[in-house]
Amino acid sequence: MSKFTYRFNQATLTFEKVEKKITKVLIKKILPQFTLSLILGILLFFVASSFISSPAEQNLVERNNELKLKFELLNKDLDRTAFDLNELEKRDDNVFRMIFEADPVSEDQRRAGFGGSDRYAKLRYFENSNLLINISTKSDILTKRMLVQSESYKEVMLMVNNREAMAACIPAIQPIALDELTRFGSAFGRRFHPIYHVWKMHTGIDLTAPTGTPVHAAGDGVIFRTGRAGGYGLQVRMNHGYGYVTLYAHLSKILVRPGQKVKRGDIIGLVGSTGASTAPHLHYEVRVNGKFVNPLNFYYNDMTDEEYQQMLESSSTADTHVFE
Repeated sequence: MSKFTYRFNQATLTFEKVEKKITKVLIKKILPQFTLSLILGILLFFVASSFISSPAEQNLVERNNELKLKFELLNKDLDRTAFDLNELEKRDDNVFRMIFEADPVSEDQRRAGFGGSDRYAKLRYFENSNLLINISTKSDILTKRMLVQSESYKEVMLMVNNREAMAACIPAIQPIALDELTRFGSAFGRRFHPIYHVWKMHTGIDLTAPTGTPVHAAGDGVIFRTGRAGGYGLQVRMNHGYGYVTLYAHLSKILVRPGQKVKRGDIIGLVGSTGASTAPHLHYEVRVNGKFVNPLNFYYNDMTDEEYQQMLESSSTADTHVFE
């Protein structure tokens, strides 16, 4: 490149040689263009970075949106689960526990343990923190409620098992089979005693049957006393649990021993006429929590409605002066 340039001098009307200065050229021509280009480049970079994402950034955005969608679906699932659990809690309180006469689980028990300090403080610094805190709160509450409900079901199952055991122990059958029963003797209640000749409470019922007729346990239980007992003669006493005790008196023979466990229907002795008795029969008593009750009230396990009604009529017209 030439180091000189020519400039027309109007005064002399001639061209004059002028030496080029590279510095001046750079400052006057190249530097402004470079500066402008640099500024435009920076502006384009910021615009591009603001509106145009890189493939990696786009991938992160897509993953973030996908995670947010999954969290929103999880939130809805938690709502549905809470609704279903609420229905189970209602059924537990208003059906299962009511059947067994148990108190419902209180609302405080079901939803206790979520107050106090901010347990979700760490989640406040995440994107979509409100959604994360909402999901975490629902999840914790559901976990506690399900634990309480699980414990309630355990209690209900225990009550079911106890009710089954109790049903087996209640003296619900007649100690002498209907086809072996001759007739009813004395009924439950006050009557004139045929031997002592005084008005006295008859604390059981008398069932007439021939000597040697099998006497059956009226329910599951444990024998706790056998042998002679004054006017009862040979007698067996059985503890059924749950406050129930039965007595079988005037036996001719005892077939069980104290401490022996028996099932409903097992033969525990034979009909006789020992003690204060005028003829072979079984004197049978039921006590509930220490109080005498009419044994006829329990004969529902092995009788039809017609047989039970016939038994009541026979008992009401029984000759109350035949036996002790």
